[in-house]
Parts: sequence; C-alpha cells; structure tokens
Amino acid sequence: MLDWLKNIHKEHPEFWKTYLSKLDKKGNRYVALSIDSTGLNPKKDVILSIGSIAIVNNSILIGDVFEVTIPQYKFLHDNGMPNDFLLESEQPKLSEVQAMEYFVNYIGNATLVGHRINFDIEMINEALEKLGCGRLKNEALDIEVMYKKLHDINNKNFSLDELSNLFKIAKSERISTTDDAFTIALLFLKLKSRLGFR
Repeated sequence: MLDWLKNIHKEHPEFWKTYLSKLDKKGNRYVALSIDSTGLNPKKDVILSIGSIAIVNNSILIGDVFEVTIPQYKFLHDNGMPNDFLLESEQPKLSEVQAMEYFVNYIGNATLVGHRINFDIEMINEALEKLGCGRLKNEALDIEVMYKKLHDINNKNFSLDELSNLFKIAKSERISTTDDAFTIALLFLKLKSRLGFR
C-alpha cells in the first residue's frame, strides 16, 4: 500500500550516483551502440551482448570501445533457448550487474547513437531497474530517423543492412554487436554531415 514511500529514500548504487554527476555538463562525445537480446519485449527479454564505440570530433575512436557478452544461462534454460551464442562469443563475459555498471561508466554523458535506439535504451533501462537504478538520461540519436528526415520519408523503415547498402558500407564478415556499432558510427558520421549539424 505504501510502496511508493520506500522508493523515496531508496539508496542508488554508487556507480549510478557517479553516472548522474557526469550529466551536469554536456560533452562532445558520441557513443554508437548496439545490443543483442533474447527477443523484442523489454519487460520479458534480456540483453545477451552490448557493443559500443566512441566518436569524438567526427572521428571513430577504435581504441575507445566497450564490448561484453552477458551469460544469461538461467533465462535461456528456463525458456528452452540454446546458449551456443554465449559459449562461442569472443567478447569478454560479465554478469548483468557488472556489465551495467561498466557500461554506465563507459557512456558517461555521451550522446547515444543507434539503429532503433529506443529499443536498445529500453532494454538497458529494464536491466538498470533490476539493480535499483533510474533510467538513462543521455540524449539519443537514431540513424534510421536521421536518414528518413534527410530524405523526407515517413512510410518506410530501413534495416541496418539496407542503410549500409544505401551508403555503400561493406558489411563485416564477423557479425557482433561491436561490428554493428562500428557500422552505426560510420552511418552516423555520413548522416550528420549531410544533415549539417555538429
């Protein structure tokens, strides 16, 4: 009955307080982001991997990368899903708690960039909520929305592969969330330039 009272004095994890303190000032760093999940329902599904790469001053920073696989064995087992992907992944493996903490530290006050970024953010917000944190407060840009705005298109959606083909960006042979994040970063720089914003 008085559950809302408990949340007033709820203590957030230390990493979340540090993250919030970084948002006081706006930076010039963008982070291209891609996630892989068990499905499309943020309330029921979970994140399997995150790949991110930073962009500063119109340059993709190859050394400024965050990539992780989250072994969600219990979820996969309980739902009768295979876990081959997790076993074969070359990305570092962290628990969901560690992954969220490191990811939030990594993004700081950066503007997040993605393909259908609202879904990625919603999945991350659900994971953060389980840890007693709030929702991400970063600004976000969606490359699909940017492309549609550039060409004044409202009635068609574009997959990441379709956007890559339109801009003649070669697809990587190794398919991972980090590869997708790199492709998103390339597309973002092209779209940002054509839309004429800094």
